[in-house]
Amino acid sequence: MQRLPAAALHQCRLFFTALQFFTRLPIPRWVGFEADWLHHASRYFPLVGVVVAAIAGAVYAAAAWLWPAPVAVLLSSAAAIYATGAFHEDGFADMCDGFGGGLTRERVLEIMKDSRIGAYGAIGIGCLLALKCLVLAMLPPGAVVAALFLAHPFSRLAATALIWRLDYARDEGKAKPLAQEMTTPEFAIAALCAAAPALLLGLGGQLSWTAIGAGAIGAAGAAFWLARKCVRRLGGYTGDCLGAVQQVSEVVLYLAVLAAVRA
Repeated sequence: MQRLPAAALHQCRLFFTALQFFTRLPIPRWVGFEADWLHHASRYFPLVGVVVAAIAGAVYAAAAWLWPAPVAVLLSSAAAIYATGAFHEDGFADMCDGFGGGLTRERVLEIMKDSRIGAYGAIGIGCLLALKCLVLAMLPPGAVVAALFLAHPFSRLAATALIWRLDYARDEGKAKPLAQEMTTPEFAIAALCAAAPALLLGLGGQLSWTAIGAGAIGAAGAAFWLARKCVRRLGGYTGDCLGAVQQVSEVVLYLAVLAAVRA
């Protein structure tokens, strides 16, 4: 690794830092760690989505040889959840509990900080996972892997947009290291990481440009809607809000792709 230019080596370290933060995957020892890298690693959040999509897609492709599509989709989703440690699903459930049960800003933050899952969170995550698996199972088999490679990077770009545009709502929190000011060039890198797989899918014909456009618009719309809720209720976002935006944007993107494919 010493032969790599210093700038390229630093970018590699930022990517692996993001991978280590957002997944359970091991990273090479030569990467090392510095706290300051976390402040700039969010630019590679969508690229982490490409890695998660590769894992989920590989499991789906292997399982589809042996079992019907619903079983393959369920195993694929389980693999993605295991790879990420249910990081984003937990954030979605916490946000459901906080926004569903809290009347004041302070109470919402208090509920979201509680590690226990309440009725709102349990019902919300159950419905979301069921909808996600159902929609993927209804896609043509050849489109499922393509949809994964579109949704995981784009939904993480949607979450990254909150870091770019909003304020962090807590004094401390699990996402605080990533919640420092994100510059426009850093967000541009994140957007490029999400756009590259979409471009390849369109050029390769795995998904139509209509499906890709509908998915991107759907993900952006879901992120904008949730971001407004976060600002209105909290004055900004928390790590749980990032997880919720990622999950909702992902499932809305699948819905948009399914609608475009059926049309």
